[in-house]
Amino acid sequence: MPKQRSLYVCNQCGAESPQFFGKCPSCGAWNSMVEQIVTATPAGRVTPLAAARSASSSRTPKPAPQPIAALTLSQISDHPQTRLASGYTELDRVLGGGIVPGSLVLIGGDPGIGKSTLLLQVANQLATRYRILYVCAEESGQQVKLRSQRLGIGGIGGGDRGGGEDGGDEGDRDGKRSKVNRRNKNVQPSDSLSPSPPSPPSPSPPSPLSPSPASTLYLLPETDLETILRELEALRPQVAVIDSIQALYFAALNSAPGSVAQVRECTSALMQVAKREHIALFIVGHVTKEGAIAGPKVLEHLVDTVLYFEGDRFASHRLLRSVKNRFGATHELGVFEMADGGLEEVRNPSELFLGNRDEETPGTATIVACEGTRPLVVELQALVSPTSYPSPRRSTTGIEYNRLLQILAVLEKRVGIPLSKLDAYVAASGGLNVAEPAADLGVALAVAASFRDRVVDPSMVLIGEVGLGGQVRPVSQMELRLKEAAKLGFKRAIVPASQAITSSELEIIPVARVMDAIAIGLMGGRTNNHES
Repeated sequence: MPKQRSLYVCNQCGAESPQFFGKCPSCGAWNSMVEQIVTATPAGRVTPLAAARSASSSRTPKPAPQPIAALTLSQISDHPQTRLASGYTELDRVLGGGIVPGSLVLIGGDPGIGKSTLLLQVANQLATRYRILYVCAEESGQQVKLRSQRLGIGGIGGGDRGGGEDGGDEGDRDGKRSKVNRRNKNVQPSDSLSPSPPSPPSPSPPSPLSPSPASTLYLLPETDLETILRELEALRPQVAVIDSIQALYFAALNSAPGSVAQVRECTSALMQVAKREHIALFIVGHVTKEGAIAGPKVLEHLVDTVLYFEGDRFASHRLLRSVKNRFGATHELGVFEMADGGLEEVRNPSELFLGNRDEETPGTATIVACEGTRPLVVELQALVSPTSYPSPRRSTTGIEYNRLLQILAVLEKRVGIPLSKLDAYVAASGGLNVAEPAADLGVALAVAASFRDRVVDPSMVLIGEVGLGGQVRPVSQMELRLKEAAKLGFKRAIVPASQAITSSELEIIPVARVMDAIAIGLMGGRTNNHES
């Protein structure tokens, strides 16, 4: 009988230790060491990848492997790889132009935010052109069917397992897979999973982004890793969805599903199959209460792209943000709105983050922030009021707290606005988190306008970073920001003096110091008389 021993694994970074530590010696996280019982690997143990290869070779004889030799960079073909269009412009933007075959995309988000809804709608769109496998490890097939009906996804299922755009030898593989299909009863076309409610619900109107394709969308309600790998080898879909990685388990490991060892082993095996068979793989990941993706950090290292699906569950809009992308720009942003028929794209996100420009409110300023390569016009609101506490309160929503403290100190020291005994609240509208320094000038002007109870010109945008000496510093992508402001009808823009470019659509006002920006921004501004 193989020996067992205890091993302590950090659930933040995956570091292993034979003894327990309250603080991980590798990443410094507290209370992250979890005990796992490790069994010595017996001779001849089959890994998930070896099992998949063995099953594949028993079904489809392959030629002897060719020797692999190192190539110079010039010897590698520079033929561009064709990306798959997801049917959602916002998702394609975040992915860098579409889905790359053979890539692994990890998507995380809070429970109930819409991760499964988004991927089911994407799978439905892709099923019109490709063969799709949806592994629903957390739901039964009937539950997924009910969700598809609620989203207005109908008429899917019932097709054979062949087809797809790539054609070629796909038809030849169908005959070889037919025996496997009869053996594996877990995979079912989605229209065969018809629930039997007492009274059938009236069908929802189909979403404009969710047509009814012919059935190449297959559901696999399974949590066993080896079964999933065998089905990936048999079906060979162009795109597969794993919902979720924390629900999968490999029977040869003694740890529970979702543990560090299980997540690492399952992801590694899925990566090997996806790269070898050129399957684009979407993986859903749980998040911790701090908002980070649960499991070892190696999970984010193994995949090609890491996306976060964010938003307030009680609000309608959702933000899809890229934090890692080997095939495109990071920090790209996609905007969706949760409607009755599922998620819909927001074509002009700037309108979502703008308030009512006809309403004149003191302490309101407009900035142009950039998320990746996308400019977004965002309204900032500030409120300054006398405090009733020994220490004044500072609160932010969507703005970095430390940057607010820095700007308040600059306003008091360089501009002469006494804020040390006043409460200060700053918020970005629409639930967007603005982390870049280009918002500094807008925050400063909004706070000054609230203090003086003045209205900032609603046709003006502010772009610039504020230094500790009160200077207005340049920011990146200025032309892109100004074009977005002009497109939405703004007339004036206060920018750093070193970036005073000419524009035929906007009046460009260059400033060198934050004091000058406040003087110009509040010049001619009206006082809020209806409170006097």
